[in-house]
Amino acid sequence: MARPHGHGTRLASYDFGATTVFACGLDQRFSYCAYVPEAYDEHGSDSWPLAVIVHGTERGMQAYRDGFADFAERHGVIVLAPLFPVGITEPGDLSSYKLMRAGPLHYDAVLLAMIAEMQAKYRVAGDRVLMYGFSGGGHFTHRFLYLHPDRLLGASIGAPGVVTLLDFDHDWWVGVRNFEAVFGKKLDLDAIRRVPVHMLVGGDDTQTWEITIEPGNAWWMPGAGIAGANRQDRMRSLRRSLEAQGVAVQQDTIPGVGHDDRTMLDAVKRFFADVLTDRRKAA
Repeated sequence: MARPHGHGTRLASYDFGATTVFACGLDQRFSYCAYVPEAYDEHGSDSWPLAVIVHGTERGMQAYRDGFADFAERHGVIVLAPLFPVGITEPGDLSSYKLMRAGPLHYDAVLLAMIAEMQAKYRVAGDRVLMYGFSGGGHFTHRFLYLHPDRLLGASIGAPGVVTLLDFDHDWWVGVRNFEAVFGKKLDLDAIRRVPVHMLVGGDDTQTWEITIEPGNAWWMPGAGIAGANRQDRMRSLRRSLEAQGVAVQQDTIPGVGHDDRTMLDAVKRFFADVLTDRRKAA
C-alpha cells in the first residue's frame, strides 16, 4: 500500500528497509537499491545522511547494502548501493565504470542522478555523501574524490588494483596532469583537502594476476607501472601522492586478510561514524 511522504511523493513498502531495485531515471541501463532504517519517519522533519557503497568487479551491490544495514540502523544513515552492470560499452566490459568516463558516458553523472533521486524521495541531509568502495569500487571512489570533492563528506578507498596518483607529471589515468582537458573542469585541490580520506587494505593482499598492466593491455600508457606492482605498493603510492598535496589520510591495514573486505567493513564503519561525529560537532 502506498503511503504519502513529506516530499510530495508516495512511498510503498518496498521503499523501506532493504529496498527493491530501481532503474536510474537518467539512464535505465543502471540501477540501485537502498537501505532505509526502521526509524525513518516519512512524516517527520529530520534529515538523514546518505552513504554510497560502490561495488567491485563482482557487482555485489545487494551484499554491500546488507553489509551496511547495521551501520545504517545504529547511526541513522540511509544507504545507497548503485549497480554498474557488465557489458555497458561492449560485450564483456568489466571496468569502464572504474575510470569514470567512457566516451560520452559519464558514470559520475549517473551516480549523481541516483543521489538526486534519493534526495527527491527521502529527507537526505545536504548534498554531501559518505562513500566507500572496495577493489573496483575503490577505483571509482578515489577518482570520484578528484572529480567531485564538493559532494563528499568522507571517502573510504578500499584496495583498488589500479590507482590514479595525485601526480602532475603524468596524464590521466596514471596522473592528473591533463585533468581539465579530460573532464572539462579544474582539479580543486583545496576542496579535496577538505574531505576526510580513509584507506583500507588487507595485509596479505599481494596478488598481482588481475592488476598487472603491460604493453598490449587496453589500459596501458606511459607510467602505468609507477605506483608499484601490487595493491600494497599502489596504496602506499596513492597515499604518498595525496599527502604530498596536503590531503590528510588515515589507513587501516588488516593483518591476515587478502583481497576480500567482508571481515574489514568495521574499519569503514568506524571511519564513517567518526566523520558523522565531527560533522555534528561542527554543526
